[in-house]
Formats: sequence, C-alpha cells, structure tokens
Amino acid sequence: MELNDGNLQTLTEFMRKTLDPDQSVRRPAEKFLESVEGNQNYPILLLTLLEKSQDNVIRVCAAVTFKNYIKRNWRIIEDEPNKISDPDRTTIKANIVHLMLSSPEQIQKQLSDAISIIGREDFPMKWPDLLTEMVTRFQSGDFHIINGVLRTAHSLFKRYRHEFKSNELWLEIKLVLDTFASPLTELFKATIELCQTHATDINALKILFSSLTLISKLFYSLNFQVTFLIDSIFDDLIFFTQQDEEEAGLLELLKSQICDNAALYAQKYDEEFQPYLPRFVTAIWNLLVSAGQEVKYDLLVSNAIQFLASVCERPHYKHLFEDQNTLTSICEKVIVPNMEFRSADEEAFEDNSEEYIRRDLEGSDIDTRRRAACDLVRGLCKFFEGPVTAIFSGYVNSMLGEYAKNPVVNWKHKDAAIYLVTSLASKAQTAKHGITQANELVNLTEFFVNHILTDLNSQNVNEFPVLKADAIKYVMIFRSQLPKEQLLQAVPLLVAHLQAESTVEHTYAAHALERLFTMRGPNNSTLITPTEMAPFTEQLLNNLFKALALPGSSENEYIMKAIMRSFSLLQETIVPYIPTLIGQLTHKLLLVSKNPSKPHFNHYLFESLCLSIRITCKANPTTVGSFEEALFPVFTEILQNDVQEFVPYVFQVMSLLLEIHTSSIPNSYMALFPHLLQPVLWERTGNIPPLVRLLQAYLEKGAATIASSAADKIPGLLGVFQKLIASKANDHQGFYLMNSIIEHMPTESIVQYRKQIFILLFQRLQSSKTTKFIKSEYNLKLIVALISPQCCTFSKYGAIALQEIFDSIQPKMFGMVLEKIVIPEVQKVSGPVEKKICAVGIIKILTECPAMMDTEYTKLWTPLLQALIGLFELPEDDSIPDDEHFIDIEDTASYQTAFSQLAFAGKKEHDPIGAAVSNPKILLAQSLHKLSTACPGRVLSMLSTSLNAEALQYLQGYLLVASVQLV
Repeated sequence: MELNDGNLQTLTEFMRKTLDPDQSVRRPAEKFLESVEGNQNYPILLLTLLEKSQDNVIRVCAAVTFKNYIKRNWRIIEDEPNKISDPDRTTIKANIVHLMLSSPEQIQKQLSDAISIIGREDFPMKWPDLLTEMVTRFQSGDFHIINGVLRTAHSLFKRYRHEFKSNELWLEIKLVLDTFASPLTELFKATIELCQTHATDINALKILFSSLTLISKLFYSLNFQVTFLIDSIFDDLIFFTQQDEEEAGLLELLKSQICDNAALYAQKYDEEFQPYLPRFVTAIWNLLVSAGQEVKYDLLVSNAIQFLASVCERPHYKHLFEDQNTLTSICEKVIVPNMEFRSADEEAFEDNSEEYIRRDLEGSDIDTRRRAACDLVRGLCKFFEGPVTAIFSGYVNSMLGEYAKNPVVNWKHKDAAIYLVTSLASKAQTAKHGITQANELVNLTEFFVNHILTDLNSQNVNEFPVLKADAIKYVMIFRSQLPKEQLLQAVPLLVAHLQAESTVEHTYAAHALERLFTMRGPNNSTLITPTEMAPFTEQLLNNLFKALALPGSSENEYIMKAIMRSFSLLQETIVPYIPTLIGQLTHKLLLVSKNPSKPHFNHYLFESLCLSIRITCKANPTTVGSFEEALFPVFTEILQNDVQEFVPYVFQVMSLLLEIHTSSIPNSYMALFPHLLQPVLWERTGNIPPLVRLLQAYLEKGAATIASSAADKIPGLLGVFQKLIASKANDHQGFYLMNSIIEHMPTESIVQYRKQIFILLFQRLQSSKTTKFIKSEYNLKLIVALISPQCCTFSKYGAIALQEIFDSIQPKMFGMVLEKIVIPEVQKVSGPVEKKICAVGIIKILTECPAMMDTEYTKLWTPLLQALIGLFELPEDDSIPDDEHFIDIEDTASYQTAFSQLAFAGKKEHDPIGAAVSNPKILLAQSLHKLSTACPGRVLSMLSTSLNAEALQYLQGYLLVASVQLV
C-alpha cells in the first residue's frame, strides 16, 4: 500500500464502517482491514491517519487499531513469516515517541501502550536510543509531554514487578537505572518544588500530582528487583502522606501509591528503610483514622492497611504491635470499621453484581477495604493469634447480639461478624480446596450450625440476600474443614438457592455446588457420590438451567461450570434428561454464537456438550446420530459465519462424534473433508490442534474411503504435514498426523510418497534439531520401521524397506541416522506408548535387517542394543541443551491464541501396536533367540565382546523370563 491520499481516504471509510452497529456493515469492514494489514506501509498509514485526520473519532479509532495491530504482529515468531516489514518497523520506532507526546491524551495512552509492547520485544537491544529520547523530554518543562513520557515508562517498566530474576533482566534494569534513575529523581524533586510554588493553583496541582503519582509508580517498579533507594525522597514521601484536602482525588491517589511504595520498601529493604519506618507508621496510622467511609478513599485506605499488614508480619517490627492497647486500637479503629458492609457495597451487590462477584470470588478484591483488613488480621495473627482472637471474639458476639435484637434493621452486623470469623479462621487457602489451614481457636463447625445453617434453611430464598450469599460463601471456602455430613446437609439447600432472584446469591450457590462436586474422598473418588445426589438430581438440573433464564445470568459462567461439573459427577444418571437438556444447550450455543463475549461461559458450554455426548454414547453408541442431528445445523452456521472463537471448539466436538462411530465414515463428514485441507484454515494457529485431531479421526474411521473416493486429496493431506513440520511451534502436530496416515492409510495409496516424506524430515532435522522434534520424528520413523507385513498384521513396511529408503536418499544415510540420532537420543523418548513403539522398531532393526549383520552397519548393532536396554532400564533423559529454548509439548499449557483444549473431548492415548506386543523386553529376547538360531555364534560373540556388563545382565534377565537362550 502506497502512502497517498487515496489509501488514506479508503482507510478512513473502512474505519468508520467498523464503528457501525449493523453487523452486516461492520464485519466486512473488519475483514477488509484484516486482509490489508499484511501490506507494507499499512501501519504507517494508520499513524498518518491518527496524526492528520480532522475527525477525532477516526483519530482515536486509528490509534486503537494501530495498538492492536502492534499487539498481534510485532513479535517475530521463529519459523513464521515476519508480519511487519523491516522498513515499517524502523519508521515506527523513529516516529512513535514524538507522535505520542504531541497527541491528545486519549491517543497518547494508546500509543504509549504500543510503545511498551514494542519495548518488551525490542528494548534495549533493538531500540537502544528509546530511553535517551524519553529522558531528553524531561527538559521540555511541558507537563503534558513529561506525563506522556512517565506514562510510557511506567507501562514499559511495570513488568519488572512480575519477571523472574535473571542476569539478562538485571542487566536491563541496570541500563535503565544508569540512564533513567538520576533524571527521574531530579524530576521528582523539581516537581515537589513546583507543588509548593503553585500551592494555591488547583489546576496546576492536578497536573503535578499526576506526575508525582507516575514517578512513585516508577520508583516502585525500579525497586522491585534491585535496590534503588534514594534517602532524600523519603522525607518528601512522608510529607505527602500528611497533606490533606477536602476533596479526595489526585492527592489520594498519590498517597495510595506512596503507601504501596512504603510497603515494598518495608518488605524488601529492611535495613535501608528502618530509620524511616516509625515515622511512616505514624503518618499512615493518622491517615487511616482520619479517612472517612466514602468510596473515594477506598484505594488509599486499602493501601494504607496493606502497609500495616506487611509491617506487622516482619519479625523485627513485631515490637511495634506487642502492646495490648495497640492491638485493641488497631482492631477497633482500623479493622472493624473497614469490614462493615457499606451502602456502596450494597449498591454493587444489587446493581453491579458481575463486578461484585469478580472482586469477591475471583480474588480481584485486592484494592478493597475488606480484603486489606482481612490481610491485616492474618498478619497480626502470625505473632499474636491468641490476643487477636480474644479481641475479635468479643466483637463477633456483640455484632451477633445486635443482629438478634432486630434482624431486619441490623442484618449488616451479622454480615460483618461472618466476615470477621472468616478472616480470623483463614490461615492458608487454595482455589482448589478452599481454606486448607484454619485457626484452631475458632470453632468453625459450631459457628456453621448456630449461625450459617439458619440462613441456608430459611424458606424464603430472597430474604436477606447478602446474608444468604455470606452463608453460601462460608460453606464454599470452609468446605475442606467442615465434616461431610454437614456438606451433604448443605447440598439441597444450595440447590434451592439457585432459584434466588439475587444474581450474587444464585451465582454463589452454583459456584459452591461446583466446588463441592470436585472434592475428593479417601479413595480419590468424589467426596459426594451420584447415589447421594440421586434424591436431588432432577431439582439440581432443573434449577441450574432455570438460573440461566434469570435476569443478568443468561451467560453466567459459574452456572454453566456447575452444569458441566454436575454432568461429570452424575454420569449415566443424567441420560434420561439428555434429550431435553441437549436442546437447551444447543439453543444457548446458537444464541451466544451471534456475538461471543464470555469466553469462560462458552468453554464450559462446549464442555457440557462433550459430556452429554460421551455419557449418552457410552451407554448407547447409536445415539451419536441424534447428537449430530441436533448440533450440525448450529455448527454449519458457525463455520459459514467464521465465528473464530468457536471454530476450534466445533472441530473438537466433531472429532469426538466421529470417533464414536463404529461403522464406516458417514457421507456428511466426507462432504466436509476437502474443505478441511484449505490452506486458509491452517493459517490460524488456534485451528491447528483441533484440525489435526479431526483429520486423525477421519483417518481412523475412513482411511479406505479416502483412498478410494478422495485419493486426489492425499497430496493435500501430505501438504498439511509439510506445513506443520516446517514450524517449531507445530511440528509435533505434523507427526501426530503422519502417524495416523501411516497407521491407517492403505500402503499402496501412500507408498509413492515415502521417499519425499523422509527427505522433508531430514531437511527439517538439519535446519533445527529440537528435543521435541526428535521425540516426534523418532517416533514416526520407528513406526515405519515396524516388522514386515508377512510377520504381523499391524506392521507396514519393515526394517529392510526403511534401510533401503534411507540409503536411496543419500548413501550410508541409514547408518548416520542410527549413529547420530537414534542411539544418542532414544533416552529422550517419554511416555509408555512412545517407548513401546520405539522399542519394537529398534528390535526389528536389530533382528530383521540383514544390513545390520553383514555390512559396515554391523559396528552399530551392539551400541543400538545398548541404547535399547537403556531405554528399558535407565531413567528418561529430560535434559535440554543450553542453546535450545522451547516449551516441551508435554508441558505446554492448553491455552493458545483462540484455542482451548476441551477436557471432556480428550482423546485416549492410542497404542498402534496394541496387544500384539505386550512386553517389548520379551519380544527382544524372542527375536534375538530367532536371530541367533539363524546365525549361530554371531550374536553371542557380539554380546560378549561389546555389550557392557550391566546391560548384559539385564539382557540375561529378559531371556530367562522369556524361557529362551542364545546359540
């Protein structure tokens, strides 16, 4: 794309269309932008548009589009094409900082994010002048520009808070400190002086406080990994914690950040910070007791309490909190007031339930007063558990007494009491098990019976919804501490609360049930059994699906996860209900496919579909047709509309359905087969794993049909293999596909391609020899090396054919492969099936390939046998060469871009050899016996002269078990 007015006008028109609410206008415009983003100058056109357009909406749209473009394409992935040309990269880096600083704040933020994305990849090695260019802008005196630099630096350096320690990271931070620390500190001091100069100018102070907050954030990031403490700034920091103003705003944000910094310094740099600590504690204490209950102070109060929590956990600050009066004062003036359920919390509970749930259930409540107060309780209990428990017990009893006097008026007292008990009792917690370690001074069972069960037993599920939610949460988080009989007592009550009108209440009920259903008993079976659930099964399923119809919960991920977990627990018990439920699930899938917006909900929806299929078809495989009849119309619509978020899921479910078929492959699947080989489908990385799985299912169920009626598609199938093995990220997927081709396709249909396949393998191996590649490639070659067709029905080509193919590619290639790859690398093969395949292949090479006995390859016979015995007896070699950096396929997380593995669509590990070889060690003994019978004396001679003593001892054990001997 050339840089001209015509292209700018075209881009402007399509940008405007992407903002159109009409999907028929918006989607084609989005598709057009996707189609042109690979062109050179595209990002430069976007930057020109956001700089020069007269329409502010288009400028912002261009800025957002540019940032997202950078986010998707800037990283260079090995073995994949560079999506942004080198000239464009150079131009972007040369202009973006100036453009960012000269833009309005709304655009500045987008470009700042883009700079940080580029910086994560290119700074410092490929963008050495970035810091220098930013630092020089401090001299401008224009705080619009200075704040732009600070905002960019913050987005660039905040990753230091989360990175693992490494020499490379410390070298980068040292470079940043050498260039940035001194100018940043000078700017901090100068800005404080300006605050004093303009103390009466509110507008000036707003800008200056913004700068100071950003500088404080930078101090936090730069101090996180290494010590960068400047004594002269602490007095200034303390000064700002003592300032006050009637209106909470930027000053409160600054104070909050200073509290954050002080907590970091107290945790990480005791010695340097110790002289300042008492003054900080005093200043922050005064700040806490003077702050009001208004929402505007929440972040400040939360960070201030977190500072006290971090200090009280440190052994050498213990003396500051030892006095009983101090503990009482903290409990009375800080903890209890900040655990109260305020009007703002009540509003969020009723009107913004999604945010309330996110904060309360998912642990994103780190900035709330309650969470900070809870952390302070835990911190104090570390050294003062007895006194703190005694103090709070009095408060809890008092609050419960007030509630008992007038529940309608005083229900918030009980809410605070439950939260206090929860905070006091919780010592260690995990997402999987809830509270795993509790305060022994708190009787959780007694509190459950006396105060929690009463709320759960209430006939009116809509009365006191906050207390009901509290009670449900109590069961959920203390599930590992409460006895089973009380959990079973709670289950039908939780099922009833699924009908509550409150979104928070019925969401908590669903989540609690889901967590209870995952608990394990003594034999690793589920703690709650399907038999124990039998009286409530129908009500559970009905209430769960009814809850999806309640206002605000049409795409409630907790409810859908509870549906999935209920199916998984109940198994065949749900079969009578499936005809009704599958209709509801399919209808929901059709609705959400129009505009997918809740990825977790969508994932659990597909998991529930997979469970329905698995459970029903396990009992009666012929019902698979009914599922196809229900699902295929929706799947067709998803594929035709190219709903990218759902396409990988559809392929996984189709694989599951196809694998269940017991007869030949249905025509409906064969009609789709040619489309699965289209290159465009394989361009999206998220499609690759499920597409490979689906093609494997086609090969397993219909290889003969493909060979007879779709033989012209075999080159396309092999083309997919070629594309996949060319990529480090996907080479293992290529081998999964090739393994299935070799195992299932008729020999005559692919024999003509054998040599070309191995040429591709050797080219790939030569260009990049990764451990993952060797494991896969080795696996494949030894499947090909399986015994000759005359000997066993499961074999393909035999060791003789393998040797001839290799040597026809290049003379002595067979020997080189054995010497350079098989013998040294076989120890890296992992997994019982893979090891079995490799063992059988090596056995055939050793005992059924004449070239191993009668040519120069004979010298490799004993080392190959030694390697085989090592594969049997030695631990797996999982070492990775120093220069090889990759994530091994076994350790790769299931989530990729636009792809998430469905657990309940999983495929069982397949053993292509099966029962034909139950024990490869016995096969080795029997095969060596047969070889020694054919070549008397040869085998014994090679063993006695070359095999080491330990390996020979193992081999004698194999011969003894197999009841054979060598001659």
